[in-house]
Parts: sequence; structure tokens; C-alpha cells
Amino acid sequence: MPRPAPRQMTVVSSRQVSPSLLRVTLGGDGMVGYPEGNAGGYVKFMFPPAPGAMKPTVRTYTIRNQREGEIDIDFALHGDGESHAGPATTWALQAEPGQTIELGGPGAAKPLPSGFDYYIVAGDMTALPAIGVNLEALDRDARGNAIIEIQSEADKQAIDAPEGVAVTWLINPVPGSQPDLLVDAVRAVAWPEGKVYAWAASEFTAMRGMRQYLRTERGLGTAELYISSYWKLGLNEDDHRSVKREDMETSGEG
Repeated sequence: MPRPAPRQMTVVSSRQVSPSLLRVTLGGDGMVGYPEGNAGGYVKFMFPPAPGAMKPTVRTYTIRNQREGEIDIDFALHGDGESHAGPATTWALQAEPGQTIELGGPGAAKPLPSGFDYYIVAGDMTALPAIGVNLEALDRDARGNAIIEIQSEADKQAIDAPEGVAVTWLINPVPGSQPDLLVDAVRAVAWPEGKVYAWAASEFTAMRGMRQYLRTERGLGTAELYISSYWKLGLNEDDHRSVKREDMETSGEG
């Protein structure tokens, strides 16, 4: 089945959720007939081709919220603003109501599966939108630990997680500079009895450390573990995608 054509979306509003997180709300005619229930799914922003390239520059982001006629997209701001921003964040920083952007998708959400006794969720700020959606969608009697790396205390945000899920915030002012921070925090979780499901998404090096622990040492299989790198320090999304593909093939996930 061919992919649906990108939709032209209109910027409704833009606001800082926290010092390191910018939320852009999109709506307009592109939301006519938009599928429902896509919070936690993904969209692909289509930007003009890079110099010398033929195809659009594509960047992938999670839908944080979906309402009638609107979706929210959160952008993690790394470094000191625009000087460290890629094409998507650069666009988001200057987005104003009425501007338009081509958006592919939506791709299906992948919520945390029900029926497990305990959930371990870990990620950095690029994964925070997906983590928020997933925790808020969990059964209210779910138990677990969520570990989230942010850049400052002011980046903490309210998440409607089940009462039995403890949320721990780790502070790292320079994203990607301390890959062991998330890994060590996940290892420090007392391994529970019963059926465990783990979800982890982060910078590439941190992801590999968590995968070594969760898959290799703890023996979680594909039905019990979702793990992905969302970015790699020093690489743009296109180069990261190549590294990620190679890593999946060599690790047996490809």
C-alpha cells in the first residue's frame, strides 16, 4: 500500500514547556480527516533539500498530544539554542502562527503492552514525549520505574503516571556527555519478580549500554523489550540512521 501523501499543516501556537523543551501545536486544513488516537505515534517533517541533495530533509518526531483538529509536537533543545539546532529545531524556534509545514504520517503509536507485572521505562529528553504518552496510557494499577534524563531541574514536568510507577529524574546539562548515567540508573533498579517489560530510548551509546543489560544480561526478548536510539552525539539524523541500521544488523535485530 502506498504511503499517504504528506499533509500541509499550519502552526497554531508555540510555547516553552520547559527551558529545554519547546512545544509547537499544528492544525489547519491538514487535520481534516486526520486519523484519531495517534498520541505516541510519529510524524515526519519535510524540509527543503540540503544543498546538493535532491530529496527533502526529513526529521521524525513523536506526537505528544492529539485533540480535535490539533496535534502537539515537542522539540528538545540541546546546547545554547539555535547554534546547536538541526533543521527541525531551527524551524521550531522561529515557528509562528499561520506558518505551514509538510508533515508525513502519522505512524502508529506503540504503547506499553498490558499484562506485565512491572515496567521499566528509561530515556532522555528526546524520548520524553513518548514516555509521557506511554505512562499516561498505562493501566492505573500498573507498577514500575520510569527514569528520565533531563538537562535541568526546571525541565521536570507533570506526567500522569500510575501511582505505582515511580518517576526518577536525572540531571545532565550536556545531553550525550554521560551515557552511563541512564545505564547505571537502570541497573540500580531492584529487579522485580514476575513478568517485566522494559522500554528504553535515548542517545545511541546509552542505548547500547541499556540493551547490553536488559537483553543480554537480563534476557528480555522482543516481546518484553522495546529499545531504540533516537539520536547519536555528533551525528545528524541521516548519519545516525545509517549507524543505527548497521548496529541493528550486527546485533541481530535487523
